[in-house]
Amino acid sequence: MSQSDNPQTPLASSKKREPDAIYQKDRLVARVIDPEIDSEAKEIRFSEVHDSDDLLLPEECEFQKYRILIQRIAYASKVNKDEPHKGRILRGVVAELLGFREP
Repeated sequence: MSQSDNPQTPLASSKKREPDAIYQKDRLVARVIDPEIDSEAKEIRFSEVHDSDDLLLPEECEFQKYRILIQRIAYASKVNKDEPHKGRILRGVVAELLGFREP
């Protein structure tokens, strides 16, 4: 029996997703603060995206039920000792809503 035939092998996409997280290829790559969804403009705005060292910016992402692509970042920095978060911090982030992710 091959590994793909093994019904005990869990699929990464079957895991419950965290509501404040951005995923790429079923992997948590960043966390967000204050998401604001604007369906009319087909955008999501985040006041902050943190722990984002693994986030590949030119690639499609998934946030909650949406497929998104980050278009603009007002400010990017690395964490200093006074910050409560780890990794790269992006502020004033605007992402395009591409559609809905597959369940």
